[in-house]
Amino acid sequence: MGVYNRTPLAFERGEGARLFTTDGEAYLDCMAGIAVNALGHANPKLVQAVKDQAEKLWHVSNIFTIPGQEKLAKVLTDATFADVVFFTNSGAEAVECAIKTARKYHWAKGHPERIDIIGFDGSFHGRTLAAVNASGNASYLEGFGPPMPGFIQLPFDDMEALKAAVGPTTAAIIVEPVQGEGGARCLSVESLRALRQLCDETGTLLILDEIQCGLGRTGKLFAYEWAGIEPDIMAVAKALGGGFPVGACLATAEAGSGMTVGSHGSTYGGNPLAMAVGLAAMEELNSPELLAHVREVAGYFTQQFEGLKTRFPDVVADIRGKGLLIGLKLVTPNREFMQHARDQHLLIAGGGDNCVRLLPPLNLTLEEAREAVEKLERACEAARAQAKAAA
Repeated sequence: MGVYNRTPLAFERGEGARLFTTDGEAYLDCMAGIAVNALGHANPKLVQAVKDQAEKLWHVSNIFTIPGQEKLAKVLTDATFADVVFFTNSGAEAVECAIKTARKYHWAKGHPERIDIIGFDGSFHGRTLAAVNASGNASYLEGFGPPMPGFIQLPFDDMEALKAAVGPTTAAIIVEPVQGEGGARCLSVESLRALRQLCDETGTLLILDEIQCGLGRTGKLFAYEWAGIEPDIMAVAKALGGGFPVGACLATAEAGSGMTVGSHGSTYGGNPLAMAVGLAAMEELNSPELLAHVREVAGYFTQQFEGLKTRFPDVVADIRGKGLLIGLKLVTPNREFMQHARDQHLLIAGGGDNCVRLLPPLNLTLEEAREAVEKLERACEAARAQAKAAA
């Protein structure tokens, strides 16, 4: 189906932070499959995990015990607030599970009227019908029927509007601590703490979508850790499989208490092959050395991009994001700027609010980071020249 506006670039192999086209040209990948290839391309440990498991067992039904699920669930619960995990194939499925978990919790507690999920403008939670209704982008709903009941959208980071909206039919608040597609907008520590307090006061569940900003991307394993708070439910995916489709919905025992036998399920979710890759990925992602490296490279990028903003105020308007989820809000059109970057053999992602995003592998070297900055500088020069020519 013609649902993608594809760039005429085809890659046949990758190595670390590099992608190679079918004719052998190398590109520095600061997009990483939209924050998916967090350990780079063809990571040897992930490749070996796939090979080892593929020779033994790929898939069995979830009616059987799958030891890999128990192992990966323990890794995730030991590292987070959570007590229970449901494995999925994607981030959208993890969000669907989170929404169902929140509503079922209140139903089981004798409050079936509490179905409303409050989200925020600019948010993105996936492409399934419930996920797009929870997301703050009305264009994704066009042509797919009327908006579903039970979903409310508010301005991002507007605590007064949120306090006014939470009421007796509210089930949960869903938010990305750092928005990805919405333009790398970041909730402050104070806002996250205020969210947690509001949920505690009103019996509302807090769902964090850390599909893009989680698993090391901000310099801690999960972004909520910066605020010293904990959610009730969390959706993760992307980096969890390092490129292999794996997602998960994490919850406290209390929040997940309504999800009893028959409440939910998945054919492929949590299959042995996915679990083997997830275990290998988590071993790397939850490394103190890797998280320290993310903070170091992020600090370098932040310093350099502030310099770009100073030198090219007619191109770069603002620097956003956290860690290695970096947004450059542009003055010039972001789609044109992405092409200027590609002309320099640098791959970056688009974003809302006329932003571009850098989402490089978390193990990007400082030398590769310097190369990315140099390529971005040349892209800024090209954007400036194009704007002058158009004027």
